[in-house]
Amino acid sequence: MDRMHIALLLALAVSLGGCGESARLDVSDGSGPSPQLPEPNKTLIPTVNIAPAIGWPEGAKPTSATGTQVVAFAEHLDHPRWLYVLPNGDVLVAETNAPAKPDDGKGIRGWVMGQVMKRAGAGVPSANRITLLRDADRDGVAEIRTTFIEGLNSPFGMALVGKDFYVADTDRLLRFHYEPGAMQIRAEGKKVVDLPGGRLNHHWTKNVIASPDGKKLYVTVGSNSNVGENGLDQEEGRAAIWEVDPASGQHRIFASGLRNPNGLAWEPHSGALWTAVNERDEIGSDLVPDYITSVKDGGFYGWPFSYYGQHVDRRVEPQDRQKVAQAIVPDYAVGPHTASLGLTFAQPGVLPAPFEQGAFVGQHGSWNRKPHSGYKVIFVPFSTEGKPAGKPIDLLTGFLDGKGKAMGRPVGVVNDQRGGLLVADDVGNVIWRVSKEQ
Repeated sequence: MDRMHIALLLALAVSLGGCGESARLDVSDGSGPSPQLPEPNKTLIPTVNIAPAIGWPEGAKPTSATGTQVVAFAEHLDHPRWLYVLPNGDVLVAETNAPAKPDDGKGIRGWVMGQVMKRAGAGVPSANRITLLRDADRDGVAEIRTTFIEGLNSPFGMALVGKDFYVADTDRLLRFHYEPGAMQIRAEGKKVVDLPGGRLNHHWTKNVIASPDGKKLYVTVGSNSNVGENGLDQEEGRAAIWEVDPASGQHRIFASGLRNPNGLAWEPHSGALWTAVNERDEIGSDLVPDYITSVKDGGFYGWPFSYYGQHVDRRVEPQDRQKVAQAIVPDYAVGPHTASLGLTFAQPGVLPAPFEQGAFVGQHGSWNRKPHSGYKVIFVPFSTEGKPAGKPIDLLTGFLDGKGKAMGRPVGVVNDQRGGLLVADDVGNVIWRVSKEQ
C-alpha cells in the first residue's frame, strides 16, 4: 500500500473518530500493582477513538463521589492546565498549550496526530500566562482574578522556595522574585537552566517541584517521540526527571526511561518522590498502562526499549539488552491510555473516607483506546508505609456525555489548603473544587 492510500485511510480514521481494534480487557485489568499485559496488537492503522471536545452545557458539571460536592472555583479560563497554591491561599493557574513545533507535524503520522489533538480540544493557541485567583471570602469560589505573569512560552509547572518563584516554560526554567501577597509579577524572569525544546519538542510540558528543604528542584522532561521513531539522538536529556541546583543551574539526570512524566509529589509518609507517567501508544487498546511510581535516584524505567520492566518493545531498533535488564517495574498502573497527568497526595481531614490517605490522579483521557479510558479523577489508597494499598476509586467522573463527547478533560490536581481539592479542566476551561458534602 503506497503512502497516499495510507494517508487516506488515516484521514478517514480521524474523520470517523473511531477506527482500529478494540480492548479485550477492562481498564481495571490494567490497573494496580500487577496489571495484565497481553501480547501487543499493532495494526496498520492505529486505533483512533477521539472524544470530540464540546465544553460544558450551561449549568452542567462533573459528578463527585458520595460524601463530596463539586463547584466551579473559576470559569471562562483559557485552556487551564496546571495549578499551584501559594502560602496565602492564592491559586495560580497556567493557561497554556503547546508551542510551535513545526518538525513534530511532518509526515503522515504528524498530520494525523495534529488532527487528533485539534479534535480533542488541544489545538487552541497558548495564552502563555499564569493567572492568579483569590477566594478572599473563603466561600470556595474565586471572586478576584488577575494576570500574575504573562509573556511566557508554554508555561506548565510552578514552585515557590522562599521568595523565589520558579516557572517551567517549555524550553527553560525561570526564576522570578515574589513578595508574599503579590498579585502580579512584572519583572522579567531569570533563566536557571535551558530545557530540551526546539522545533520537534513532541512532549512539551515541563513540570517542576522543589525538594522539602528547597535546595534542589526536580523537573520533568517528556520524550520527543512515541517510541524513539524520530531517532534516539533526538532524545538527549529527555524521557527523564532532572535534578537541578537552582543556585548554579547545574543539573543531572535523576531518573530516566520515563516516557512522559508530568505530575510530581512527595509522598507524606515515606518522603519519596512520586511521578505520574504516560506510557506508549499504538500497540493496542490494552497496552501500555500509564502509571504512578516512586522515583529512585539513578533509576531507569524502560522507555523506549521496554515497558513494565523487561517487556521488550520490538518496534525499537536497535535494542539495548543491558538497559532492558536494568528496567524498574513501576509501583502502580492506572489503566491503559488514561493520559494520567495530575498527581497530589491527600491531606488528612480534607475529604471523607475513603479519600483520606492516598494519591489523587487527574486522567486527561484516551485517544488510542476503544472504548475510552480516563476522563476522570481517581484516588489510589496508600498505606502508612507509603505504598499503594487498594484498587483505584473514582472521585470525579461525568466528563464525557452520552455520545462520547468530552465536556471536559481533567489535568492538574492540587490541595487548596482550605479543605478542598482543585482540578484544572482544560476543555471545559474551568477549575473545579471538590470538598466534603455540606
